[in-house]
Amino acid sequence: MHPRLEDYALIGDEQTAALVGRDGSVDWLCLPRFDSGACFARLLGDEENGHWRLAPKDVEGPCTRRAYRPDTLVLDTEWDTPQGSVRVTDLMPQRDRAPDLVRIVEGLRGRVTVRSTLRLRFDYGSIVPWMRRCDDHRVAVAGPDSVWLRSEPPVRTWGEHFRTHAEFTVAEGEKVAFVLTWHPSHEPRPPLIDPYQALEHSVADWRAWASRCSYTGPHRDAVVRSLITLKALTYAPTGGIVAAPTTSLPEELSGVRNWDYRYCWLRDSTLTLGALLSAGYQEEAEAWRDWLLRAVAGNPADLQIMYGLAGERRLPEYELPWLSGFAGSAPVRIGNDAVRQLQLDVYGEVLDSLSLARRSGLSSQPHVWSMQCALLDFLSRAWRQPDEGLWEVRGGRRHFVHSKVMVWVAADRMVRALEEDPSLRGDLDGWR
Repeated sequence: MHPRLEDYALIGDEQTAALVGRDGSVDWLCLPRFDSGACFARLLGDEENGHWRLAPKDVEGPCTRRAYRPDTLVLDTEWDTPQGSVRVTDLMPQRDRAPDLVRIVEGLRGRVTVRSTLRLRFDYGSIVPWMRRCDDHRVAVAGPDSVWLRSEPPVRTWGEHFRTHAEFTVAEGEKVAFVLTWHPSHEPRPPLIDPYQALEHSVADWRAWASRCSYTGPHRDAVVRSLITLKALTYAPTGGIVAAPTTSLPEELSGVRNWDYRYCWLRDSTLTLGALLSAGYQEEAEAWRDWLLRAVAGNPADLQIMYGLAGERRLPEYELPWLSGFAGSAPVRIGNDAVRQLQLDVYGEVLDSLSLARRSGLSSQPHVWSMQCALLDFLSRAWRQPDEGLWEVRGGRRHFVHSKVMVWVAADRMVRALEEDPSLRGDLDGWR
């Protein structure tokens, strides 16, 4: 039976993310970016499409318990067995150069034999890499991708049926750490990280970030957990915010509305921006605003509903026939043709978010206001057009009430800005 979506936990380094199942298997990971090819794609296929399971040898099912460490994106998964108890700690430390996936095994009680099964499959599960040994590493290479696997202390690994195995026993208090590192195959191996220091730094970094949350109302733990998840979907180098770390998860099982969401939707990003601002995270909001200005620069009529992580405009859509889809829900799609749609509501969401940013105290910049004026000037001419709307229908453009209401929101926020700030200039009468 295919794992349930709700049984996956998210870990990430603000540039990409992995999904970890309750059985200790990493079933989804794109390297080095959210929108790169996956080296673990079991989520959308089967075990042969790539995964990495780390769990007690004789346990096939889910773990006994698991949880994030408070106010972090560090995941602890524990198993109780007749021989004892063991914990696997999963994290992706914020990177200086190369992405690392760290998995630390720790004995809690008794003596437990643990088995690691690693199937690396590049390009969304389609390419079996060439594996070799180099010093204490297992090295996988195929085309532009190279992945290095090491353990600390070293444990014996062996290859069998195009997969890499390891088997070892941990007693109470003993630890074994694995580090999986990606880098371009034409470059030298990046400097090694200390997995135990990486764990300490990751816990400290996430808790320092969470401590900045200004929300003090009910269910604060759940609010902070949600904010951490939103932060994990931020692409740190540019400030862009992805809608999801995955592609082609179906709207309904066996359905065909399976889309690639590893891009920056303006609508989704503006909602995330509002959540971050309401919790006091102005730095992230300012980074997103700067990303937006770069992404939408040009003719306002050419505003797209989504962009790539760095503001890329071309996101061609195609299908991967070798993947069966989540729980058999094919097709699996990469890219998103909805990038070419007209969705008038997006203009309203963008202008509403920039209005929120201004009222929240973000530093004002003259070119930000110029861009807002250009967007509304375009809307004043285009708002009567039909569009594809919030639901991204692919059956032709229609008139959607939601789109028209959000055009009203755009004009309303611009009128309020002029009324509140005498230093701004604009067509107040026309916008009214």
